[in-house]
Amino acid sequence: MFDHGFFGNVLSKYYESTDSVIGSTTALSTIKPGEFFLCVGAALVIGFLISLIYIITHRKEGYSQSYVLTMIMLPTIVSLILLLINTTAGALSLAGAFTLVRFRSVAGDPKDIAYIFFAMAAGVACGIGYIGFAIVFFVILGIVMFILSETDFGGCKKRHMTLKIAIPENLDYQGVFEPVLSRYTTYYKLRRVKTTNFGTLFELIYSVDVLDNIDQKKFVDELRALNGNMTINLVFFKYDDKIYEN
Repeated sequence: MFDHGFFGNVLSKYYESTDSVIGSTTALSTIKPGEFFLCVGAALVIGFLISLIYIITHRKEGYSQSYVLTMIMLPTIVSLILLLINTTAGALSLAGAFTLVRFRSVAGDPKDIAYIFFAMAAGVACGIGYIGFAIVFFVILGIVMFILSETDFGGCKKRHMTLKIAIPENLDYQGVFEPVLSRYTTYYKLRRVKTTNFGTLFELIYSVDVLDNIDQKKFVDELRALNGNMTINLVFFKYDDKIYEN
């Protein structure tokens, strides 16, 4: 199976050197079914394993089934396309072109996008015959992603939250909410002010560190008494309007 070593190219015996006006190129001759199924099968298995890593690392926040199935299909599709291209240069050029693809859906979590590139990179490695590199690449990155997920690396503190307060346009908000925020938070800072509802309302967005074991209903009620009983949102940074400290 690995005639040139574990990290060798399983397709190397099918390469033929040719000369052209632009210099020497490497072309693939006809590939036997055994090597074809090896490359595509390896891409399929690695895609399945990548989807398992994704499921494990997203079991708390949830995930889309279609996204999981996409990560199983993607390495196989990429590897097949690369196998059908006759030159190594052409295969690598197409792999680079994949990075220019713009999905017309709304951009999601950057980590989800990174998983797409994870699956694509594995497919590219299998498609050009480097099965050993694809396996080692998956093992290393899969273990790293699992460890980072289990340790919640880079996660913000649970009491670090975003506070959104809607106010009427005629309310002078300077210093209005600070006394309440001082009693219920260890830290607060006004990060953004924007107009909503065609300019008839203002929305103040604070980053806050709420005190442990506070009565959140009482906290919100005191804010409502100051903003005319209008909308107030108190959410974790990870769920809405992510504003990170410098």
